[in-house]
Amino acid sequence: MLIVEDQFVEAHDLQLIAEKANCNVIGIARSVEQALEKLEMQKPDLVFLDIMLKGDRNGIELAHILKNRNIGFIFISANSSKQILNEAKITCPYGFILKPFRDQDILTTLEIAFYRQKYSLESQLMHEYQLKKNITELIHSNLNQEDGLKAFAKIIQTFISFDYLETGFYDPVQYANIGIARKNIEEYQTITVSKLSKIAEISIKELDETYKKSQIDTDPAIYSGESLINNFQKSPIKGIIAHNFGIKSYLVFPVLTDNSQRFYFTFYSRNFNVYSDENLNLLHHLNTTISDFITRFFSDKKEIVQTKAIIQRKEPAENTKSGFEGIIGNSSQMATVFNYIKKVAPSETSVLILGESGTGKEKIAQSIHALSPRKDKPLIIINCGAIPENLAESILFGHEKGAFTGALEKRIGKFELADGGTIFLDEIGEMPMALQVKLLRVLQEKTIERVGGLLSLKIDVRIIAATNKDLEHEVSAGRFRMDLYYRLYVFPILVPSLRSRTEDIPELADHFIKMYSKNMDIKPSLLSNIALQQLINYKWPGNIRELEHIIQRTLLLNEESSIKTIEFQPSSLKPEQNTETFSIKTILENERDYILYILKKCNGKVSGAGGAAEILDINPSTLTSRIKKLEINKEIN
Repeated sequence: MLIVEDQFVEAHDLQLIAEKANCNVIGIARSVEQALEKLEMQKPDLVFLDIMLKGDRNGIELAHILKNRNIGFIFISANSSKQILNEAKITCPYGFILKPFRDQDILTTLEIAFYRQKYSLESQLMHEYQLKKNITELIHSNLNQEDGLKAFAKIIQTFISFDYLETGFYDPVQYANIGIARKNIEEYQTITVSKLSKIAEISIKELDETYKKSQIDTDPAIYSGESLINNFQKSPIKGIIAHNFGIKSYLVFPVLTDNSQRFYFTFYSRNFNVYSDENLNLLHHLNTTISDFITRFFSDKKEIVQTKAIIQRKEPAENTKSGFEGIIGNSSQMATVFNYIKKVAPSETSVLILGESGTGKEKIAQSIHALSPRKDKPLIIINCGAIPENLAESILFGHEKGAFTGALEKRIGKFELADGGTIFLDEIGEMPMALQVKLLRVLQEKTIERVGGLLSLKIDVRIIAATNKDLEHEVSAGRFRMDLYYRLYVFPILVPSLRSRTEDIPELADHFIKMYSKNMDIKPSLLSNIALQQLINYKWPGNIRELEHIIQRTLLLNEESSIKTIEFQPSSLKPEQNTETFSIKTILENERDYILYILKKCNGKVSGAGGAAEILDINPSTLTSRIKKLEINKEIN
């Protein structure tokens, strides 16, 4: 262990407490610079890290470095302001201790930190192993280049999310890259050069010329926000892809093949700040396996050029999501949730599902169990808010006959029933404090005792918990144990609210119409455009559960073949346009936004030095034509 603390007394106290817990303290650093020097000499398993340190750099900066090096750390600070907590939270610490601290605070946090580090490393190694295994199986398959690339895209999507994947060798003469566009969680479309030319309304010759003028990254790189806009000027070919697919961030990863050619993977996302050094580290670890994949499917460079003439295959009409039964949605937010489920399901890691009431947290838990090695064992669901406090221990852990008045026979508890399987603790935030203590002991010791029993019973269960509460607020208010929070918060999954993924509403509404029509033995009603717009504009405080109930009520009241309007329940809030809803834009709308953005940066100047045409690297007359077509002149005049 390394201690990074500039106050001598506190650093010394930390060392004594850590050594009492049989930890080997390799040194004390007073600043970020001293800490980095010590890290060069020896890599610790864990770092105690003060936020405010001597010198120009603080503990938050060092935390980012430690995270990139896969070194766990615990923050210690005298400042618990919201800003400090938010900045610290981004770095994913294994614990946070406020000064002045007690010995027990340090010991408890150490135990939790080592537990989280163990499962964090296990999860990381599991991810790498699974990826290598899947790609290796793909390499030995008999798939052709196009199907092999699609299969690769599906495999990598689980670990590095993207909406568009660009692949190909560096070619100084012409643009010959193949794109893979994600349509939903299971469907992908190949975008050839000729297809991209049609989408962007640019000739293949113009694509080639744009590509030749583009600066090529020789090292891995991540672009988002201002760096992304600036890179468009250096690499306009990236700008063409970005503005035709609504891209807001991308990651470039070059791979040097056996014959010393550079092959590029560029992952594009419609969300800001999606990519991190963790993604790059994962790709670096897989470099050899990915190089073997390139050799297998792209051994002849000429084959890349020939893909311009690939005939597009028809995608399957049905989107089957094995293991995600009952979860509906193809929005980017839900794609992220699906990716997290795929990542965490094979491991033994504890999962904490966060989200508002009615978002479908129980469905997420069921999917994690269904995709795990425990799928053939029980999934026991417990609603922590519905357990009577005086019977809670008996319900969870069981009791022996005669253990208390009314205990007429032995009872097997929920944890014992779930042995070998999974326990889903729904609404964990409602669990009484006394029961939290007993639950923590079970998680630590992996044993239970029936009420009135004399023997400890060994159990093997995986914990998935869920809550609609802000557990950090509950911890600070003293209603939820900090040690239990960090024991559960190993792999959090945030389920988005319905109002933040309105693009899923048509599919959800259609699902509920078909389901309840079948139950009522009636022909499914058609949803009119007006009714659909009402559903999209509504705020949905009750999320998917509320949508389900409203569809059911509407079908009961509807007497026509189509649903012309939605009659919201009297208690519902008035439908109102949600200004925070993500807006899906067409290709032309994205192009219009970008040209308008550049024109404003150039103060409306189209041609000449420093003009928009020069920045966009297109002919001024072509730009003028696009401005007229997109009616941009109305906003810049």
